[in-house]
Amino acid sequence: MGLCIILCAGSHHICSFLHRHLHILRREITLPTNIKVERLQEGLKTKLLGKYIFFSYEVGSTNDWAKELAELGAPEGTIAIAETQTAGRGRLGRKWISPKGGLWFSLILKPKIKPMETVKLVFLAGLAVAETIRELYGLRAETKWPNDVLVDGLKVCGILSEMKTVGENVEYAVIGVGINANFNVDEEFPEELKEKATSLEKALGRKIALEELFKALLEKMESLYQQFLKEGFTPILEKWKSYASFLDCEVEVHGDGERLEGTALNIDNEGALILRLKDGSVRRVFVGDLSLKIKR
Repeated sequence: MGLCIILCAGSHHICSFLHRHLHILRREITLPTNIKVERLQEGLKTKLLGKYIFFSYEVGSTNDWAKELAELGAPEGTIAIAETQTAGRGRLGRKWISPKGGLWFSLILKPKIKPMETVKLVFLAGLAVAETIRELYGLRAETKWPNDVLVDGLKVCGILSEMKTVGENVEYAVIGVGINANFNVDEEFPEELKEKATSLEKALGRKIALEELFKALLEKMESLYQQFLKEGFTPILEKWKSYASFLDCEVEVHGDGERLEGTALNIDNEGALILRLKDGSVRRVFVGDLSLKIKR
């Protein structure tokens, strides 16, 4: 890992603790970056998320870095963010392309939930991304089961959750967010992904301020997270479904060694896709890649 900058806006005790355990700390930014690091906390209105931000020019995976920070005692809301990842990954261990110009970060959360409930945090993060993109840029961002956000029907964001458990409880969860922002997917992505992905730059025809997107997204995520803790998952899920374009459509789902075809009826309160198959039977699907049979 290259140069690391730590931004602290919380208690001196926590910051000092983290500094003692991370000997790679530097206080000055000496290399050019697409992210104006000094502005990541400027004007940030959150009370929890982003009070402690660890930035690096290059890491293997921000999720791995965030887990290391959590093991060192980093508090809830701590964020690991990087300009690029050399070993970024998506669901099922798939490689995640993370060039410069994207927004790649991972967030530590410590909700008092059961391990099977961590999938709900993925829906929460997806909803936050979709709403933030809509509000900031006026783009018709849509949610896609289980962990994607689309713009113009193409993937612009992926979300990955990981956790550590103690007994039947979650000690911490790490939510990784990857947003294709200021780069051309036709130049950065391999051929097999170019027709499936887009970027905010491509959709808008211009570059965006990454730190503006980052702060707006954190504020949205914190608001939804507090709602989740107080009111449960149902209001989050209902809003998420209102941005989903695949419901009531004919879809294909590839996963667990099988291919299913049918109508996407709903997403239940455990995050499962409710699929009516062609023979009329109904299946609950927990893992898979979903695609529309007839694209709109």
